[in-house]
Amino acid sequence: MTDSNEPEAKLEALLDIINSSAHQAIAEYKKTGHGVPSADATTFHPLDLTTDTLALKKAIRLLEGAYHQLSSILAPPQHTVMNLVFNYNWACTGVAFRARLADVLDQHPEGLSVDKLAEAVNLDKVKTARVLRALTLMGCFKEVERDIFANNRLSLILKSANNVGCYTKLHSQDGPKFAGVVYETMIDEEFSRSQEIDKAPRVFAFRKEGMKDPYYEAMENDEKKRDAFHKAMLGQSEVLGASAVLHHYPWNDISSVVDVGSGIGTFSTPLAKMFPHLRITNQDLPKVMALAQNAWEKNAPETLLDGRVEFIPINFLEDAPVVGKDVYYLRHILHNWPDAEATTILRNIRKAMRPNSRVLIHDCVIFHTLQRPSVGTNGLNVAPEPMLPNFGAGSHNTYQTDLTMWFIFNSKERTLEELEIIGAAAGLALTQVYDLVDTMLIEFRIAGQS
Repeated sequence: MTDSNEPEAKLEALLDIINSSAHQAIAEYKKTGHGVPSADATTFHPLDLTTDTLALKKAIRLLEGAYHQLSSILAPPQHTVMNLVFNYNWACTGVAFRARLADVLDQHPEGLSVDKLAEAVNLDKVKTARVLRALTLMGCFKEVERDIFANNRLSLILKSANNVGCYTKLHSQDGPKFAGVVYETMIDEEFSRSQEIDKAPRVFAFRKEGMKDPYYEAMENDEKKRDAFHKAMLGQSEVLGASAVLHHYPWNDISSVVDVGSGIGTFSTPLAKMFPHLRITNQDLPKVMALAQNAWEKNAPETLLDGRVEFIPINFLEDAPVVGKDVYYLRHILHNWPDAEATTILRNIRKAMRPNSRVLIHDCVIFHTLQRPSVGTNGLNVAPEPMLPNFGAGSHNTYQTDLTMWFIFNSKERTLEELEIIGAAAGLALTQVYDLVDTMLIEFRIAGQS
């Protein structure tokens, strides 16, 4: 017989988690010596700008997961389900970024009337006010007096020079177009069961408009768009807290790293600065390597003086990387590719490995709501009961990134089991998982090596 008090006990447990995780987050802010942030703050908190916020992110994962689960239980189901779709914050955020509202307000810290703000950006004042009020409701911008708006800590993200701001534009401008045809692709005879990259909803959306897919061709031929995309990818790394890997892997115990698919060095540049003993090889397509060398000469010239950083072109679908290095690191690479291509990339790396080499896959990882023990997962956190083991809405970024990869590339974020399968097909065995909250660092070694 079911205990009638059990549902209420679970609600009380969720309230306890909300309370304890909020206090954990407060403690992380106070450790900086600057106290907790204010909703009306007009500058970033020092913790907002650090590269290691893992403890804070773990607290927020608990907090968000618990309060969403609590709300979904207590609110009427009609309310909760409608909240899933009745949301145009993405559109308002896109307007704010593209119109540079935060840039204008940055020149008026005391606030600016919506009339003058709209005039400054050449938009209708009534519509501009509606956008700002919708965002202010969510804590982004603040209305200091009636119809007078100012920046706050959240709206500073939407300044045009901000990397995360560029990432918001990518999602608010292109994402809805691709997402809008998902169901059509799932019932289309050509697209529905295809795992090929050219059968992504992105391709379908452009085809529906009678256009050739211009997505990457446009970036190839337009330096401004290419730079904006690179900034957006830097913004993605900030959102996902990807720099935590610099602080939570034993880099002092190794001597050489290959950044496979390095781009211009988003990961390897700070790695070289933090760990000057490492010899680092950047590998990507020839055009990218030329851009990378220029970026390093501009941003980290001191690391190039002693020859410990090298740039070697590669097509990782066809060629093996440089041979015999300690670590082969892939960040946001495999999630771009279907299983066949991902396995090919790992097989090519396997050819270059020596017995003590390891592969580090740094991607989002999908976890089921029912978990089973697995090899090397002692670094993972499991949510306390009665939360969903995968933290529920606290893992929002991971699952939305998975959908993004589907809509743009027809690819995916993988489960640990799926990563183990493609690793095994390449002769690799999973040995350790590092929980970085929105992303995971998954370590593989040669199968059969202790």
